[in-house]
Amino acid sequence: MSDTLEISHPESVLIIDFGSQVTQLIARRIRETGVYSEIAPFQLADEAFKRLQPKAVIFSGGPGSVPQDGSPRAPEAVFASGVPILAICYGQQTLCHQLGGSVEGGHHREFGRADVEILKASPLFEGIWEVGGRYPVWMSHGDRVTRLPEGFEVIGTSPNAPCAIAVDETRKYYTTMFHPEVVHTADGARLLQNFVHKIAGMHSDWTMAAYRKEMVDKIREQVGDGKVICALSGGVDSSVAALLIHEAIGDQLTCILVDHGLMRQNEAADVTAMFRQHYNLSLKLVDASDRFIGALEGEADPETKRKTIGRLFIEVFEEEAKKLGGADFLAQGTLYPDVIESVSFSGGPSVTIKSHHNVGGLPERMNMQLVEPLRELFKDEVRALGRELGLPDSFIGRHPFPGPGLAIRCPGGITREKLDILRQADAIYLDEIRKAGLYDEIWQAFAVLLPVQTVGVMGDGRTYEFVCALRAVTSVDGMTADFYPYDMNFLGRAATRIINEVRGINRVVYDVTSKPPGTIEWE
Repeated sequence: MSDTLEISHPESVLIIDFGSQVTQLIARRIRETGVYSEIAPFQLADEAFKRLQPKAVIFSGGPGSVPQDGSPRAPEAVFASGVPILAICYGQQTLCHQLGGSVEGGHHREFGRADVEILKASPLFEGIWEVGGRYPVWMSHGDRVTRLPEGFEVIGTSPNAPCAIAVDETRKYYTTMFHPEVVHTADGARLLQNFVHKIAGMHSDWTMAAYRKEMVDKIREQVGDGKVICALSGGVDSSVAALLIHEAIGDQLTCILVDHGLMRQNEAADVTAMFRQHYNLSLKLVDASDRFIGALEGEADPETKRKTIGRLFIEVFEEEAKKLGGADFLAQGTLYPDVIESVSFSGGPSVTIKSHHNVGGLPERMNMQLVEPLRELFKDEVRALGRELGLPDSFIGRHPFPGPGLAIRCPGGITREKLDILRQADAIYLDEIRKAGLYDEIWQAFAVLLPVQTVGVMGDGRTYEFVCALRAVTSVDGMTADFYPYDMNFLGRAATRIINEVRGINRVVYDVTSKPPGTIEWE
């Protein structure tokens, strides 16, 4: 029995993070080529390089300025190893500085779209860009390289970046002032593919089929003959984690679904039915709705709502685990973005773990070890693994749903009646979205019941009922989002149905706030 789930990666790319806001995009683009990549903040890069023994290294961009004392640097071990390096923006600058070149500030800055002119052929853009051509890229820099290290030459320029692409083909060092990882650099993903395949000679062996097979073995090794319990929320992450663990250890796993009365219409029953009918999995459904709603009744403060829900969840989960005779392990659907160590420029690395599950703090109280089989995966990879495990597309493609559920979509005091009204409106709204064929185009859509009542006229009579706000956004990762541009006919249909079919609502509005400045959820 081992303590953690660690998979070996014979071919991998280490991404050294100098604080860029888009470092995760580099990792995702590399993984899309079928190659495993891992991010390490620059302060921990030396240790990560020794542990991972990567076949290639990528330096990210960052907000620092190389000429300033104390600005981030890459470990000397990377240069001594002879592995190919791709250095982006700040990465280009620190690489050139560390190898004997010069970097200066005070020149023309370059932000946004620019055209790079190709001066000489290179394996980096073989089959993509031609000599003499100009191609759109995305720049974001103030400083620039003013003298290249020995062995480097410029093979691409832009109006404000004389060293837009500078390379040392002998040592396989490739540097760009632009960001190939962002979608605004039209051919960026193909450039990264050339780097890992043609330059580093790596194979596309990072697949969810291979991950599934190796992780099943690792789970068996970690758990041994121990018992595992899993908090199943009905979301994609916890569901995929549960199926993977069940494949590994069978009836040593017990899943607990706590219905806190804040789920969508029929959700607890639907999730339970799917798992029991299709996966022969030990699943206990606990109806704790009276306990949760009783504690939340009349509560209007969003933070108090969240804390109350979190505390009660832990209490209920602990009680149910004790009824099962306890367990040695707790399974969680933690993902890679939740555990990536972020860079702090004011004093060492800071580890930021965002909890996207309901079991914050539970392992320490219950004296259990964690089983986290998804902690190396991004969200899109989890969905791919779900398909590999046989989860239906209708389930894999479900919109995200917050842990506190409808409690944070019901601003103001919570009551049983308001939750019932909101549940009905939300179900009608999602039904209309599916009928219009829009569900997969939208990242997240939901109804919000406002703590506002307005006058209306229905059947020649005066009404004084709630306002329902509809929300729908498009996004890639939830970090930023735009409101979905519905056709007004759709909004009219959805609003008419909600007002006609849901007693308690007489007015419907649509939220056209993007993130930022707003958030996706209302609380």
